[in-house]
Amino acid sequence: MASYNEIPVTALARLIGTPDCPVLLDVRIDEDFDDDPRFIPGAFRYPFEDVVDLVQEIDGRSVVVYCQKGLKISQGAAALLRNSGVQAEVLEGGQFAWRDAKHPMVSTKPLPPLDAVGRTVWVTRHRPKIDRIACPWLIRRFVDPKAQFLFVSASQVTNVAERFNATPFDIEDVFWSHRGEDCTFDTMVKEFGIEHKALARLALIVRAADTNRHDLAPEAAGLLAASLGLSRMYRDDLEQLEAGMTLYDAFYRWARDATDEGHDWPAAVTKA
Repeated sequence: MASYNEIPVTALARLIGTPDCPVLLDVRIDEDFDDDPRFIPGAFRYPFEDVVDLVQEIDGRSVVVYCQKGLKISQGAAALLRNSGVQAEVLEGGQFAWRDAKHPMVSTKPLPPLDAVGRTVWVTRHRPKIDRIACPWLIRRFVDPKAQFLFVSASQVTNVAERFNATPFDIEDVFWSHRGEDCTFDTMVKEFGIEHKALARLALIVRAADTNRHDLAPEAAGLLAASLGLSRMYRDDLEQLEAGMTLYDAFYRWARDATDEGHDWPAAVTKA
C-alpha cells in the first residue's frame, strides 16, 4: 500500500496523456538510466541533488518523482521539493514498477536535441489542419510537455530548421513525416515506441482523416470537420494549436474510456 507521499502506478497511469498529468521528474542516476533509456510518458530527467533549482519553474503544480525503484533517490528528492513548498509525491516502486506493469514508455533514442532551456523545438508548415495539430498534441502529452512549435511558410521550413536548430516534421523528405500509408502521427507513435491501445485507436482515426481514407474509421469524418472548423476560427496558428489540444484530449479520452458507450433518443428510462 502506498504511503501518504506516494502515488501508485495505477493512479499515475490514469493521468498520463491528460491535461491533469503532474510534472514527471526522472531522477535516475546515469547508470540506471543507461540500463533502460526510456521515459515514463511526459517525464524529463534532472539531477536528483539539484531538484530545488526547479522550484520556480514548477511552482503551483503537483510533481511526481521517480527513480529506478522508488527508494532513497526519489524519496529524498521529493522531500527536498516538499521542503521548498512543492506538492511532490514519489512513484511507488519507481520506474521498475511502471515497466513491470507494462504501461507505455517512450524511447529517448529518436528524441531531438534540446535547446538551451531543455525543450525540443519543432518546425512545420503554417496553417495546420490534422497531422500538424495531432503531432504537437502527441509530443506535449507523451514526449516533451515543454516542446516548442514553429509554424512557418512551407518554402521556409527546412531553412528555419537549419538556422534555428529545429526539427522539421510533416513535410516531404524528412525523418518525421508520412511513410507509405502511415501519416506523421503514426511515425511518431512508432519511432518513440509508445505501445498504447488508446493511441493506436487514435492513430487510425488521424491517419484516416489526414489521408482521406474515411473507410478506415467512421470517426475520421468528425475529426476532419472539427479540424477544418478550427482552421477557419483561428488566424493565429498557435492559438489554433491550443484549441486543438482540447480537441485531441477529447478524442484520446474517448479512445481510452468511452468507445463502448453510445447515445440514443429517447433516453432509456429505468423502470422502478
